[in-house]
Order: sequence, then C-alpha cells, then structure tokens
Amino acid sequence: MVYVISWDDFVERSIQLFRASPQNTRYVMKYRHSDAKLVLKVTDDKQCLKFKTDQAQDAKKMEKLNNIFFTLMARGPETDITEVTGKEQTAQPAKRGRGRKQ
Repeated sequence: MVYVISWDDFVERSIQLFRASPQNTRYVMKYRHSDAKLVLKVTDDKQCLKFKTDQAQDAKKMEKLNNIFFTLMARGPETDITEVTGKEQTAQPAKRGRGRKQ
C-alpha cells in the first residue's frame, strides 16, 4: 500500500495501473466525515495506490479522475483521454467585465 503525495503522480500511476490490467483494477473512494478526510484507492490486487486529502478543493480533482475512469471503462483502456483531462486545450482569453479595474 503506497500513499502517493502528488495528485498528478497519483493520476498518472492510476491510469497506468488501469491500462495494464483493466479487468482486475478497482477504484474506491472513502470519505470520513468525522475526520473530513477523503481517501482514494486504486488497486489491481498486486499493486495498491492511495491518495489522502483533507482539502475541499480536491473534490473537483476527484471528479475529473472519475470522468477519466468512466471514459477508460466505457471506451476501452487504449482510449485517448486528452479530451477528458483538458490538458491540450487552448488558453482561454481573460474575461473582462465586472470587477476592480487594474
């Protein structure tokens, strides 16, 4: 059981683990309200990766990881996930409008 410190490292290693054995890989999330801790676990019974956080902002990251796994499970492990992760998107122009002038 390995706790991965970096979120990006956890996502990359989890995707690699799923692509190596898609039939045996499981993804589990556990939230303890009393501790306000979220633990994500990806395992294939040979290797186990865990990520633990208590930050509310990581909920959006978890949602993106869910979308990645849903895409890989529905379309197959060799699917290109760049459209789900959004890493190759072009930069959005800065929004102008309400707010303090600088």
